[in-house]
Amino acid sequence: VQLQASGGGLVQAGDSLKLSCAASGQTFSSYGMGWFRQAPGKEREFVAAIDWSMHSTYYADSMKGRFTISKDNAKNTVHLQMNNLRPEDTAVYYCARRRVGSTWYSTEGYDYWGQGTQVTVSS
Repeated sequence: VQLQASGGGLVQAGDSLKLSCAASGQTFSSYGMGWFRQAPGKEREFVAAIDWSMHSTYYADSMKGRFTISKDNAKNTVHLQMNNLRPEDTAVYYCARRRVGSTWYSTEGYDYWGQGTQVTVSS
């Protein structure tokens, strides 16, 4: 299983970015997927997740209303649309595959991780 995250960059506060995560080597449609982020000196934290059927989505409170996760099973890709970005959103963003039946909100619930993509938001 390989996950390749992309789409990060340097933006100004209030701008938008769309991250993508391409998956290979798995039955993509059978798994939930999540996004996490890690800022310097901080633990990796949950951002958003989506179940295999795309019927349910999950968000960290601080991302609700600003971030939207989506999944394209035909293209084996999961996206994270980030709007109204803030300097505190600066972090490396990781996509990950959720273990079936595991928690959505903790890194312990995920077994495969992408390499991360840097998002930097200037004030």
